[in-house]
Amino acid sequence: MIKKLVKHGNSSALIIDKPIIEMLHIDENTNLELSTDGVNIIISPVNGINRTNMLKNSLQKINEKHSRTLKKLAK
Repeated sequence: MIKKLVKHGNSSALIIDKPIIEMLHIDENTNLELSTDGVNIIISPVNGINRTNMLKNSLQKINEKHSRTLKKLAK
């Protein structure tokens, strides 16, 4: 996907299309971290407490449901 920056006051903005927003489970209230590797711009959702809790809950459900299999695989 090729995008152009758009003028937003004295700054420039990048519009993120709805399918990407939905895929990443972010919204206009999600903090985003911008970084660079010197060539590329990297935009990542900030790992907040809510996202960490969601991950912990998911891992707990997986462990409860598949604990026997996971223990066998660990051997």
